[in-house]
Amino acid sequence: MTQLAQAPSANSGRVAKLPPQSFFMVSAAFHYLGPSFAVLLFAKLDVLGVAWLRIASAAVIFAAWRRPWRLLPRLDPGQRWMLLALGVVLAAMNSVFYLAVDRLPLSTVGAIEFLGTVLLAIIGTRTRRNVLALALTTGGVAMITAIRLGGHPLGFVFAFGNCVLFMLYIVLGHRMASTGEGIDRLAAAMLIAAVAATPIGLAGARPAFRHPVLLAAGAGVGVCSSVIPYVADQLAMARLPRATFALMLALLPVFATIIGAVVLRQFPTAQDIAGIACVAAGVAVHKDTAIHNEGT
Repeated sequence: MTQLAQAPSANSGRVAKLPPQSFFMVSAAFHYLGPSFAVLLFAKLDVLGVAWLRIASAAVIFAAWRRPWRLLPRLDPGQRWMLLALGVVLAAMNSVFYLAVDRLPLSTVGAIEFLGTVLLAIIGTRTRRNVLALALTTGGVAMITAIRLGGHPLGFVFAFGNCVLFMLYIVLGHRMASTGEGIDRLAAAMLIAAVAATPIGLAGARPAFRHPVLLAAGAGVGVCSSVIPYVADQLAMARLPRATFALMLALLPVFATIIGAVVLRQFPTAQDIAGIACVAAGVAVHKDTAIHNEGT
């Protein structure tokens, strides 16, 4: 079996015993904690500045934790190009995502983002049972998110751009996870992302350097949005076929609804509850039929 993306420390044996779905649940939970910090920062900093703080703080943490430059001597040119590609994708995806949520409701951006994961799940669908699972989850997400066609037109441009970039992240991330050293390669890609994002984001982040609280909040965004969930993604991708992982992303709007009810007191409607039931049924019906390296 593929090593669990080289899970760090002596606890890797315990980590290996956990089901891969548990890593996805961790990623999903933190997926919405990060944006909650970021939205608060939008009032103080430029949107691209917030994106840069997220990327840069995550890069610093990964560099101190994994020291990814040690990878370079043993990587061939093709593997180095893949690192470069993922780094550029991470920089662009995080920036475009914030530009979208600055103009559109988070649920709308999330629903558009899910369109790409639907396509990846369709590519990996092999049985009638999985077609049913895909139909249930897609319908459930549509009910939960209730995509609105109003709002800022440029926001939809950014949202669909984020959708494409998110698909690339899944494809490239899954390939890295299959190497057995996915976390180290992710760390290297995040350093590249920080360099790529600097020309467009550093200027907007400069006011934060005069306010330690803003810097700390930016670091919190990085940890919640780019460290914990991306590491959890690698651990899940190392053991789940790509189509299965893509289908499980349907749970993200479910987590958004639950977190909204618990933290923000935004209680779900009957339509939301029906959508959650459809998503849960779809994930339960789905069955892995592809090998781990599917689509890689």
